[in-house]
Amino acid sequence: MSQDSNLFSPFQMGALTLPNRLVMAPMTRSRAKNEGNVPTDSTVTYYEQRASAGLIISEGSQVSPQGVGYIFTPGIYSEAQVAGWRKVTDAVHAAGGRIFIQLWHVGRISHPDFHNGELPVAPSAVQPTGVQAYTINGMQEIPTPRALETAEVKAVVEDFRKAAANAKEAGFDGVEIHGANGYLVDQFIQDGSNQRTDEYGGSVENRARFALEVVQAAAEVFGADRVGIRLSPTGTMGGINDSDRVKTFSYVAEQLNKLGLAYLHVIEALPGHPMAPQPGQELVAAHLRKIFTGPFILNGGYTHETAEKALANNEADLIAFGVPFIANPDLVERFEQGAALNTPEPAKFYAGDDDGYIDYPTMAEAPTGVGQ
Repeated sequence: MSQDSNLFSPFQMGALTLPNRLVMAPMTRSRAKNEGNVPTDSTVTYYEQRASAGLIISEGSQVSPQGVGYIFTPGIYSEAQVAGWRKVTDAVHAAGGRIFIQLWHVGRISHPDFHNGELPVAPSAVQPTGVQAYTINGMQEIPTPRALETAEVKAVVEDFRKAAANAKEAGFDGVEIHGANGYLVDQFIQDGSNQRTDEYGGSVENRARFALEVVQAAAEVFGADRVGIRLSPTGTMGGINDSDRVKTFSYVAEQLNKLGLAYLHVIEALPGHPMAPQPGQELVAAHLRKIFTGPFILNGGYTHETAEKALANNEADLIAFGVPFIANPDLVERFEQGAALNTPEPAKFYAGDDDGYIDYPTMAEAPTGVGQ
């Protein structure tokens, strides 16, 4: 480890003092294989193993049955789910860690199989492109969604509020609003998916309203210094698009500034990453860094070296790592010691069992173990 390393220095993030600047990014793992979408004992082990991260952000967890879009993803709307997550937070805290839950509603990225035959909901009846729904019956085409009525939009805000209250009861240190990757919050923000004419559509002020109301609702439960939001201003999942991404997301960042949030978490992948912006596509993260005055997290294909460089250049305050944390429960320690990393096994990322989930070895367990 370099003597002038920034990655392993402590950082004050909202209400929390983090021992390092490595954030475990939220990653869907689809291991809640039960009728109630409840975190399992293996989920407890998975997060406990990774408690040395400065902050863990959990996998996206739906705020209501309406928010489901993938098989075996955990929720945070039932008593059983709250109890399951309580086991996770207790284990992470006992291991010295800190953990936020990511609150999620997929919106149009879903399928009637998840909703008793009813259509998924969205800001507008605009069909997503380039994606399929991962259902119990395999991959299926996603239909054109049903547009939410104005009163229903307000009810979804309340679903997020209730989910935040459940997260607090479950012992989480805070919540992250999933406003990225073409899901419901993102669908409201961007004008390609939001063609509404009510108070939630049209101008950027109206399109940002839902996101800001959701964040405010969570802040009223936890306190703003325990609430973050994740955005992907250059993302294209499901055909999500906007006519002026810099203008749109700059406005969102300006409004978030007023709330005193724990952080803004931005996905803008580095060149070579599958989610990297296309050549010639305008980058947005640097604009948001200049606007947002609170803690700023970057995510998207970072290595130890590129993370240190981003911190040294003041491009971010913290760096979130996804796949490296899947394959390396002791990623922090490996980075500190300059040790080799386990090789991830993408075929086992989703909807599997404990294999490829909680069996990646630490350095102490198997210096020459799986994938090294």
